[in-house]
Amino acid sequence: MSYWSTTPPRRAHILVIDDNIEELQLLLGVLREAGHRISLAFDALEGYRRATALLPDLVLLDVRMGATDGYATCRLLKADRSTARIPVIFVTSSSSVEERLTGLREGAVDYILKPFEPAEVLARVAVHLALASCREQAQACIDEAESALEHARGEPAADHADRVLVQAVERLVRADLANVPALPALAASVGTHEKRLSRVFKEQTGRTVFEFAREARLAEAQRLLAGSALSVEEVALAVGFSGAANFSTAFRERFGATPTAFRQARTAPVAPPSVPSA
Repeated sequence: MSYWSTTPPRRAHILVIDDNIEELQLLLGVLREAGHRISLAFDALEGYRRATALLPDLVLLDVRMGATDGYATCRLLKADRSTARIPVIFVTSSSSVEERLTGLREGAVDYILKPFEPAEVLARVAVHLALASCREQAQACIDEAESALEHARGEPAADHADRVLVQAVERLVRADLANVPALPALAASVGTHEKRLSRVFKEQTGRTVFEFAREARLAEAQRLLAGSALSVEEVALAVGFSGAANFSTAFRERFGATPTAFRQARTAPVAPPSVPSA
């Protein structure tokens, strides 16, 4: 018996998140005819909440949905342990390569372009459901243990939501240390506002978003100095410092040595032990 099939072993539950469902009537009809069960959400944050409550087998997610876009939903889904492995397929009328790449970087597995070709949609959905099923079986024992541990901890729903928000921001910051968005833009990127993000991040991590970003930049700089041939100036730019002088000052304050001294200490040859004379 083959372990691989593009036909899902059971009727799948698909969550469709889009603020203009009328445009998706053909797609919904095709999916229902194939035997899939459909749930709907009409904005980005409602979609995330429904995904965490319903735990669908797959999410079809529109990119553009008013104030909060589909990328924010995807970030939250991938930062939440309960939904991280649910395949997300973006649905869009844009043929922009950059938009597709952005979605894939945020954790989506595929794109479906409007207008739809029904056979292609069903094939893509079936393939990703089959892949997810294989991963789910491989992780079943681990998931069960982790779920039992979280249940034993009795983590309140509000704390869980806050932790997911923080993890999403941390991933977003680390993804491009050279271009960390300002706090309002970061908050919008995960579907919240600046004041709430500042409060939640401080409560969950004990430091501000700025402090976290600075620490992440310096840690990455330390790694680059130790393991790459980039110059100090290039390392500074790579992690988002405006110049080598500011970078050197911050690095010395954090690690007690300038970037140059740190690199020299890591690369200095170790003297062989002296042999006592007879």
